[in-house]
Amino acid sequence: MCFLTQGLGIAMTINKDQKSTSISPFRHGLNSLLRKRVAMSVIIVLLIVYVVGLFAPLIAPYSYSETDLMNTQSGPTWDHIFGTDRLGRDIFTRIIWGIQTTVIITIVGLITGSLILGVSLGLVAGYFRGKADAFITRTGEVLAAFPDILLIIILAATLRPRIVDFARSIEDSSGINGIVSSGIVDFAVIGIALLPLSWFGMMRLVRGQVLSVGQREYVQAARIAGASNLRILFRHILPNVIGPIIVSASFGLGAVAGTEVFLSFLGLGVQPPHPSLGIMIADVTGRGSSSVSVLTNHPEQILAPIAIVWILIFCWNLLGDALTDIFNPRSK
Repeated sequence: MCFLTQGLGIAMTINKDQKSTSISPFRHGLNSLLRKRVAMSVIIVLLIVYVVGLFAPLIAPYSYSETDLMNTQSGPTWDHIFGTDRLGRDIFTRIIWGIQTTVIITIVGLITGSLILGVSLGLVAGYFRGKADAFITRTGEVLAAFPDILLIIILAATLRPRIVDFARSIEDSSGINGIVSSGIVDFAVIGIALLPLSWFGMMRLVRGQVLSVGQREYVQAARIAGASNLRILFRHILPNVIGPIIVSASFGLGAVAGTEVFLSFLGLGVQPPHPSLGIMIADVTGRGSSSVSVLTNHPEQILAPIAIVWILIFCWNLLGDALTDIFNPRSK
């Protein structure tokens, strides 16, 4: 009877161990994330901001280009929660549309740069090694040697006239108007300017993870069993390096948001009349005595866009710290 009881206990222990090991690292990380109150609070705030930006046409009370020259530089009222700017445009409306601009740029920059280019090149460099690894790594190191913001400014200033001319030629040949004024060209300029620098950090991270995971027994067994390279990469390697990718992407989103605002502040990003948080900050902090008067009498015109930028960067960094604690065993 004693041996039977011990046997049942051992069987139950093995069964529990098998169930615990059957949970994927991603699912285990998701369960850990749900138990972190700070992380969940940050996610809720980010979701609210992004939903507001994505549904700006439905939420904004006015048109972002609607002017009222009889009601300029007014303070907060019931009709205009944050007041109006120097052209009588509703600041609350322009902040909502500025959030949409930042949301679109961060999503496009993340998908095209970090995820598609960075993850793909990292998988290729870490798995195939050899000449492919050397070429990808050296190319990234050459680009990374340039000062980041200087290279982005040069690319944005150089590419903008050419992309604008190309878009206008499409308008003339097809009869479709509004391509340039819609802001698509501005999004393309910023996305292309960020592309050369946004992929290298992710590529280097994924490459290191692939070099480590590629030596595991299950990867060697899949290779011996005759599995194709694509199956090994996307079925056995990528799911086991998804944690660091998520952590890096969360930090990168905050950086992309800050860079977009900075480029628009310098006049190299989104162009008027399309709203941007950077443009709104630049309008208030321009040179001259009028800007000083605006800052003194109507500080809400600059505090509101700066607060949104701060919330985005701060929340993404907090979320990145939480994800690092979850997916990085050494931080525990």
